[in-house]
Amino acid sequence: MTRDVIAQRQRAGQPVGMTVSTDSVGTLVRRWRERRRRSQLDVSIAADLSTRHLSYIETGRSTPSRAMIERLCEELEVPLRDRNVFHLAAGFAPPHAERAFEDLGQARAAVRAVLAGHEPNPALAINVRWELLDANRAMRAFLGDLPDHLTGPPLNVLRATLHPDGLAPRIRNLPQWHRQVLRRVRRQLERTAAPALVELYEELAGYPVPAEATPTEPDNDLVLPMRLTTDHGELALLYATTVFGSPRDVTLDEIAIETFFPADPATAELLRRLATAG
Repeated sequence: MTRDVIAQRQRAGQPVGMTVSTDSVGTLVRRWRERRRRSQLDVSIAADLSTRHLSYIETGRSTPSRAMIERLCEELEVPLRDRNVFHLAAGFAPPHAERAFEDLGQARAAVRAVLAGHEPNPALAINVRWELLDANRAMRAFLGDLPDHLTGPPLNVLRATLHPDGLAPRIRNLPQWHRQVLRRVRRQLERTAAPALVELYEELAGYPVPAEATPTEPDNDLVLPMRLTTDHGELALLYATTVFGSPRDVTLDEIAIETFFPADPATAELLRRLATAG
């Protein structure tokens, strides 16, 4: 599938399609096992098969059944999109469907209920590449002044945040926030192996960052707030990420809901006032 077709489907909110690999299923198993830094012995015990059987699968001397593929993928925490690739490589039809966000029925309704219920605080739904799927009114207010070349579609939230033409000039602790975002992308790439994240990481890493002043907060993912200057005052925002448990659809497996919370009473009051004024 070409980049143009992928971009066209993304603009329409449609699935981007099946990834195709020329690797054998055994090669895929070994690659993901090594990605997770697991030994054959460790994985074979956890997946309830012999080390010899796992070795035969990885070397192509044995073809795993559908059930065995799922057991190994569960143990190796392989995303559903890549599990489909495993099944195809073994000669099976891919078992995990991929629907557009608008076609997710009750799951989509649940996402929108969470977003609406989080008002007056900002919240948004994104896919594995941090492309915007939906947002509540508070978040859309932050994204409303972006220039056209950052709005997509699809709108990439991290690009919009760190790009010099985006929110970056308004982020007071940009050097710390920039490092924190890059760490998140690296972790996401390690977890999912999504190819698009390599290009995204390189782009974000190349954005200009001002010289760092003395940090005002500890530099870690747990407590670092984004300090954002607005026309109404400064906001200090913490974030949390929520994912669906036990998804069976590729799109749903890749959805995350990011909710932002006030890091101090002044931010909480300002968000309430902005919601009332809107």
